[in-house]
Amino acid sequence: MPAVEAPEEPLRPEERATGIGSLPGVDHDEAARTVVGELPAFPHVAELPDRGVGADMVGRAAALLVDLAVEVWPSGYRVSSRPGAQHRRGVDLLARDVDALDSTIGETGAAPRRVKTQVAGPWTLCAGVELRSGNRALTDRGAVAEFTASLAEGLRGHVAELARRTGADVVVQIDEPTLPAVLAGTLSTPSGYGTVRSVSGADARAGLAVLVDAARDAGAVAVVAHCCHPTPPLALLGATGVDGLAVDLSALDRSGAVLDAVGEQWDAGRELWLGLVPSRSEGPAPELGALARPALDLADRLGFDRARLADRAVVTPTCGLAGATPAWARTAMARTVELAEAFADPPSSW
Repeated sequence: MPAVEAPEEPLRPEERATGIGSLPGVDHDEAARTVVGELPAFPHVAELPDRGVGADMVGRAAALLVDLAVEVWPSGYRVSSRPGAQHRRGVDLLARDVDALDSTIGETGAAPRRVKTQVAGPWTLCAGVELRSGNRALTDRGAVAEFTASLAEGLRGHVAELARRTGADVVVQIDEPTLPAVLAGTLSTPSGYGTVRSVSGADARAGLAVLVDAARDAGAVAVVAHCCHPTPPLALLGATGVDGLAVDLSALDRSGAVLDAVGEQWDAGRELWLGLVPSRSEGPAPELGALARPALDLADRLGFDRARLADRAVVTPTCGLAGATPAWARTAMARTVELAEAFADPPSSW
């Protein structure tokens, strides 16, 4: 008789809080100590875009490409025939960040069940890389397919390595901040006088699904799509089969159509990753009640029991923390944990 697997232990409140990805500064070891120190139950591979070429969102995704390379031109990233110093720099920076997270987990004795990594999706990547002609890779269907397949292959290796190194389950966050512009056809051409033709929803969904499937094939326990646009294409993102959707609740359009889409995705069983803690602040940290209010109002307006915030939501900063001070970055991450714990055991005043 086959053995019966024990049911997985539900996530604890502190495991329902994490960062979006980026942090201020250039020291990967310090960034890893900050992440593991503030988010020991659900840390992530830190991104440090202040390091420049190869450390930004597009350069970091390019570092995962297999059998494709980029170089840097005055106009940005461009396809290259072979990996040059700039491409190798991106690969090295990503490797250092993984090393730093792995070693910090070991040094601190943290034992997270889950760790997270982030990658730009194929549409944001292809919008941010030029072909040799100077046009965006987005304009060439063959190039899009090639970049998508290459990125998926690199992601498989990255997820497998991260799981092996940390001994934790891996959650993949796919960042698609440019997707709304790709769908709307509002991205500019090299001349600046025209725009790139829009991509159909069906094509966008199919490209993203390739990355979602690759992450799962590599053993990712969950895949989350992140888009901080006021009107993110939630139905399209949900149709790719992701497990969760990450939004900036402070920027989200509260019109009926957007909220209906949020409710439909939440009702379908997907987690909502709610950006609640400001990514920047010049004053004292807001009170928990004020930070929680948008989420409480969302649940109330959609007609869901507020308990759903404790078992079908994850708390994050509103977006990346690269523009924050180091002190606020620490505070923001700590606040996400406090909020997640408060959703599980809400004060009577809420």
